[in-house]
Amino acid sequence: MKSSLPSLPSLLLVDAATCVVLGLALEFGARPIAALTGLPESPLLYAGLSLLPIAAIMALVALRPALQPAGALLVIAGNAAWAIASLALLATGWVTPNGLGIAFVVVQALVVAVLAMLERAALRRMAPHPRAA
Repeated sequence: MKSSLPSLPSLLLVDAATCVVLGLALEFGARPIAALTGLPESPLLYAGLSLLPIAAIMALVALRPALQPAGALLVIAGNAAWAIASLALLATGWVTPNGLGIAFVVVQALVVAVLAMLERAALRRMAPHPRAA
């Protein structure tokens, strides 16, 4: 039975592309995004800057001739940490955005969490299955 889920390299490339898009938006739009969301400008800028090398790592993992599970696990763990940290910012009161800001943080955290879950499922599909005796 063929799976309808995308391949792990495809998911990693989608993940990398979303990092580039959000990274550039945050890097070049930190001030207006901060004004609209009530989120502090500096962390938005630094988050944007951090997403560009993260995207490069994801693309490198995806484009290797033989995909390395350790690289994929690093991406998955990083995505999980990003999603948890994003929600923790709200839960701890480190940031106090307006309603649009809360939605921005929650939606991007959910997108990242969904990508992590899809990547994990795709990685599991790639793992060799033990044969029954």
